[in-house]
Amino acid sequence: MNLRGISFYLSLFCFPVSFLAFINILYASYFDYFLSIDTYFTTLLISLIIGFGLFYYGKKAKKNINFFEQLILVISTYFIASLLISIPFYLSNYQVTFLNSIFESISGLTGTGFSIFKNIKYLDPTLILWRSSSQWIGGLFFLFFIIIIFSNKTFNYKMTNLTFSAEGNINSEVNIKDNILRILIIYLVLSILILTLLNYSGLRLFNSLNMSMTLVSGGGFLPTDSINKIISTNFQKIIFIFSLILSMLNFYLLFNIFNKKTLIKEHKEDLYLIFLSIFFCILIYFNNYQGLDIIISIISSLANSGLTLVESDNNLSLYFLLITIIGGSLISNTSGIKLTRFYILLKITSSEIIKLISPNSIINKTIFNSDRKISDDNVKISFLIFISFFLSLFILSSLLVVDNIGFEKSFKLSILTLTNTVNSEMFAMQNINFSNLLTSSKISLILFMVIGKIELISVFLIFKKILFRN
Repeated sequence: MNLRGISFYLSLFCFPVSFLAFINILYASYFDYFLSIDTYFTTLLISLIIGFGLFYYGKKAKKNINFFEQLILVISTYFIASLLISIPFYLSNYQVTFLNSIFESISGLTGTGFSIFKNIKYLDPTLILWRSSSQWIGGLFFLFFIIIIFSNKTFNYKMTNLTFSAEGNINSEVNIKDNILRILIIYLVLSILILTLLNYSGLRLFNSLNMSMTLVSGGGFLPTDSINKIISTNFQKIIFIFSLILSMLNFYLLFNIFNKKTLIKEHKEDLYLIFLSIFFCILIYFNNYQGLDIIISIISSLANSGLTLVESDNNLSLYFLLITIIGGSLISNTSGIKLTRFYILLKITSSEIIKLISPNSIINKTIFNSDRKISDDNVKISFLIFISFFLSLFILSSLLVVDNIGFEKSFKLSILTLTNTVNSEMFAMQNINFSNLLTSSKISLILFMVIGKIELISVFLIFKKILFRN
């Protein structure tokens, strides 16, 4: 195994944490939050030491790491970054235990939004900003990981819309760097756009900043205890809906927004997502639920954000939970199974049924009626991810039930964990106190928040490599 190569790339993910710590130092200094500065100085120092240490160890290594090593890199990044991000929580004045600090940081990095803090509005503003920053950097990391993983031939899941090149080649080093730069630019532009719109709508700058980092990353951390205390006017709700839609669509959409040909050809998945959102809105409308608040709940479910302005009953909460499983675009910060995979499985299933009824039928096996055909690899991976999701759901639900959490709560909490969705009022799960959960439950949730983001199939591939070296 190329440990030095992994170390080199791992060091590059430590330095953004250092940058965030530096920003918090400036923020604390400017607003005279001097009691918080030492914690961020400590975080800055430790992250720089670890970052430069890993960089020095891996600087002379071969930079080409294989698929297995890329998976190790992804998992290692989540746990190294979570350790660094947990430092301000652990050193704060709120008597946060080490495990709770890790829980909060993992929840932020994966965009889940579970929190051990109960009264957010009473927290130090620098710590609120740090929570939001953890989501923002976690969302950026995840998009980078998508590019890295999909660029590997071993993955066998060719996505030509990652490159926008005539050759459809994403395996060259230059192309990977170009795509990472594109993602960074898009992510920054969206963050600034959402921040500007929210601030223009009447939100104070601090709330706008935190909410922009939450929305662009598909996270669930809020700068206060309830979103109802932030979003109130219809104009703010419309901006909120717009921001949620942006977070669930393909992140390359902005690059093609003015290219009609490419927009239609490469973003049919996004078009289907919008149609699906409209369908769900109509479906709920005929069940006597209407208004912008319900639209927010539907879009938020698809975007795996979980932020809502309404409190739903048990029946409607189950409906929203099912929507979260679908998720958004393949190239987005959403979790869940993803619409593309659902589409592939439904199309193949319907094709097989048609074959049974009419063996001589000519069946169109394309993805979203585009030029791309559904290959055997597409079907295999989609099926494996589908199975691994429900296997993860069974395992986590069982672990939580053993820890004396009721079956219904365990089942709902497992879905929210694996889809990295916050436990808001629309899921009827707002009363869970994560700080009081058993140690075993916290560890289970930590592990499966990461698994929900990287998917269980990645873990299987690592174990396969370790156990069956030949």
